[in-house]
Amino acid sequence: MDNKIYGLLAEFDTPTQLVEAARKVRDAGYKKTDAFSPFPLHEIDEALGIKRSILPFLVLGGGIIGLLTGLGLQYFVHVYDYPIIVGGRPFFSLPSFIPPSYELTILLAAFTAVLGMLALNGLPQPYHPVFNVPRFALASREKFFLLIETKDAKFDYDETRNFMQNLNAQEVFDVEE
Repeated sequence: MDNKIYGLLAEFDTPTQLVEAARKVRDAGYKKTDAFSPFPLHEIDEALGIKRSILPFLVLGGGIIGLLTGLGLQYFVHVYDYPIIVGGRPFFSLPSFIPPSYELTILLAAFTAVLGMLALNGLPQPYHPVFNVPRFALASREKFFLLIETKDAKFDYDETRNFMQNLNAQEVFDVEE
């Protein structure tokens, strides 16, 4: 039975109930959890114990690589490959190198942000097992859901189901793969 089950999904009526339940789930030691809400809940990341993303550091790295690539390319072209004195400026004229380097910095930082966000979020993901629960359609309108996956080391079907029913959930569903 557990082989066909992806996890257990609890339904709540209010965001406060969801956040309180998420805190209890985290305090109970569950790690493979997720929450679904019709609007962003700023408290839910802390309640589930979700760590901050490394995306800002990836974007910074992409921007630095863009800056160094822009400066390096211009330096190579204007100093080594095709040195021409223009307007009496030296071969390496930093003020004239700033605009293209800036643009390449922004370009690579933006690409890193988009691709990093997609990769870290596991997107695109057109199908998720929670879509098999008929009431999950209400997650985009009025209901709040909390999921505990079977991959969690602490997951035991009967124990976890009883625990989730004690969280004042309106209903607890089996999520089939």
